[in-house]
Amino acid sequence: MDSSPRFQASGRAFAHIARFHPEITAFRRDLHAHPELGFEEIYTSGRVQESLRACGVDEIHPGIGKTGVVGVIRGRSTASGRMIGLRADMDALPMCEDNDFNWRSAKKGLMHGCGHDGHTAMLVGAARYLAETRDFDGTAVLIFQPGEEGFAGARAMIEDGLFDRFPVSAVYAMHNWPGLPAGTVGINRGAMMAAADRITIEIAGKGGHGAHAYLTVDPVLVSAHIITAVQSIVSRNVRPIDAAVISICAMQAGDLGAMSVVPGKAMLVGTVRTFSIRVQAQVEQRLVELCSAVAAGFGATAQVKFERIYPATINTAPEALFAGDVAQSLVGAHNVERNMEPSMGAEDFSFMLQKKAGAYMRIGQDARGGAFLHNSRYDFNDEILPLGAALHAGLIEQGMPLNAVDRPAKSVAASVAS
Repeated sequence: MDSSPRFQASGRAFAHIARFHPEITAFRRDLHAHPELGFEEIYTSGRVQESLRACGVDEIHPGIGKTGVVGVIRGRSTASGRMIGLRADMDALPMCEDNDFNWRSAKKGLMHGCGHDGHTAMLVGAARYLAETRDFDGTAVLIFQPGEEGFAGARAMIEDGLFDRFPVSAVYAMHNWPGLPAGTVGINRGAMMAAADRITIEIAGKGGHGAHAYLTVDPVLVSAHIITAVQSIVSRNVRPIDAAVISICAMQAGDLGAMSVVPGKAMLVGTVRTFSIRVQAQVEQRLVELCSAVAAGFGATAQVKFERIYPATINTAPEALFAGDVAQSLVGAHNVERNMEPSMGAEDFSFMLQKKAGAYMRIGQDARGGAFLHNSRYDFNDEILPLGAALHAGLIEQGMPLNAVDRPAKSVAASVAS
């Protein structure tokens, strides 16, 4: 198989990992062919454990957060007492794949459409390198997380004692990004992904005959006005310098076979995306006030249920600077975007960043065939596997350097300056 990278990267870790690039490519493609949904990653977690044993990691802890796996690798020295976590997500999506390569999904209706197969393979590649070299002073904690796609697997692992059992000082994760060229890395010192909230608006009116609508309180009409009115919240209540999105994405009312029946109820479902807790609370309050008022104006009622699903993914500044410097040591300053524009998408690594310092990065992989994430023709770019694995390894080696006992980790730039 030809998966040689067509970009430049440097460093001992990258060169070392490139030697077993075909093996981690085969591992990634095997995972792609066997996708599993959140908390059902039996095959995937089994393959991860098998690979970690073959790599020679010191400890393997399965079953954390149901199907999660944690691997532990101790450095040549552990005198510093430091511990750093690296996280990869393992689950796939409930969608059909339209690719025709040999490693396409063998399961109808399931697909690795977001590249979690690649994230898992990169962390396994880093595990092999770290176990073979152990050129660090401390303990590397490799977190293979289930259920990122809407199941809050990160929260499940935390509630199952992840950070009690493995008290890392910082935790890092990365996600492939088709919008960036292969061989590049994006990061910033603040919000990388938005909070994702679910809104459900239940409207109660009075049903009746469509020919005698004046005797009804039409919830479909009320819904139409609410759909329009809620769009004023972002434009007229949220400051222009704050970001927020309100999208009503589904509506259910009546029966398609009953053309002359005004239903008694209607339901709207959508999502709210914000970066700050203040704006999140403001949007929730205005949704409740506005929907209730609009419905009352028509003689109906509206109940708003606002569910906080994932918090915003917010990097801590020192760790983001450090991660950017590690990336720079691999691909050069011109290939690291340090002011990456945040995405209104969401990510449950946010739960880990609420508990620990850390950073979330994007690793470029090109939009192969024009397919972005969650596209039926998407596939992870195997060319970037050694780079992602080396980036993971660099966070460990540079974050817990040998011969630096009790010395706090400094960024590459700060070390050079001093």
